Amino acid sequence: MSQDRRTATRVDLLEKLAGELSVMAPVAIREIGPAGVRLESAFPLLVNSLHDLRLHLDDDVVVVKARVVHCQIADLGRDSVIYRAGLEFVDLPERVKASIVAFVLGRQEAG
Repeated sequence: MSQDRRTATRVDLLEKLAGELSVMAPVAIREIGPAGVRLESAFPLLVNSLHDLRLHLDDDVVVVKARVVHCQIADLGRDSVIYRAGLEFVDLPERVKASIVAFVLGRQEAG
């Protein structure tokens, strides 16, 4: 057996301790509006779960809190699954909302 390299002691738990894990993983934003986004990912998102979502709005990068409203399989490939999810923004600061609205308006004018 290998030598234990821990510098601090851990304790075994007799009962389950709840926790959450936040992982930054790439997603493809397919639609965006002032209230939320539709995205595609390689992993399913749990309905009603909250996530921090980093959005690259041209020269502005913002981080928003978003709640998963729906998630379903969008495409089944031979070696992969693509999930499509709708997320609604939660507690969006006015500055961030203004950046999103400006981004959306810019895309509407260009398209």
